Amino acid sequence: MQFEPHVLSAPLTDHIESIFHFKNFEPDHSIERVVPTGHVFIIFELDDFVRNTFDNDTLKPKESFTKVWISGMHRNYISISSHQKSEMFVIQFKPFGAYPFFHFPLEELTGKVVPAETVLGNEILALRESLYNTDENSDKFQLAEKWLLDRFDEQKRPSKDLLDVASKLQEVSAAGINDAMTSYPNTQKHLIDQCKKYLGLTPKYFHRIIRFNEMLVLLKEQKKIQWSQVAYQCGYSDQSHFIKEFKHFSGFNPQEFIEEHHKDEPNFFPLDREG
Repeated sequence: MQFEPHVLSAPLTDHIESIFHFKNFEPDHSIERVVPTGHVFIIFELDDFVRNTFDNDTLKPKESFTKVWISGMHRNYISISSHQKSEMFVIQFKPFGAYPFFHFPLEELTGKVVPAETVLGNEILALRESLYNTDENSDKFQLAEKWLLDRFDEQKRPSKDLLDVASKLQEVSAAGINDAMTSYPNTQKHLIDQCKKYLGLTPKYFHRIIRFNEMLVLLKEQKKIQWSQVAYQCGYSDQSHFIKEFKHFSGFNPQEFIEEHHKDEPNFFPLDREG
């Protein structure tokens, strides 16, 4: 697979986690499970394949997507198609980073994958056509940057107070979440409303997702897994709580996750791997 990320500059670095392009991806599976990471994505297909989401239980197709779509904040895992020789261009927004480009409350996208034109109009389809017809990656990235800068509204940046809480939520343990939230100088209701607007989730739910992803990183680093130790290090109250959270966000119980050899994979887990 050919994979190329793009180095951004201000003000995009404050709001965009990454922009990348890949092609000639050759997976050994056709359906994969995607766990929530706390990010919103705009995804452009550049290969003319139709993508599907699937029912998490039956794995029967639910919705189809072509050209470009948006994946909002997700509360738990989703199941999507994976294709041979695929080529995609992806914009990944930072938590609390998408609102200045979308201009509407991010809660409206929570739990959804939607055709991008239903949200951003024909301009996003025009950008996709330009990316599709442009050969050089440097030119693709330049097109994406120009579109983002044109969309960017300085007046819609989240407040410093909100970003301070967001930073604390990504750093504290479960025991410290209330302190992080009470550091906000306005009411707790106002904080929750602002998080729904700028992030798409409540602060406590966002913290759960952050903690789950930290746990995935910890699993990758450990050669010998001791589940009780992992649960303790990630701040879960007990092992049963840890297992319940693991199942909620990934669809796997922890032992099944290891037995399926998912430990060394990122946030995409094959469901029908060959062999």
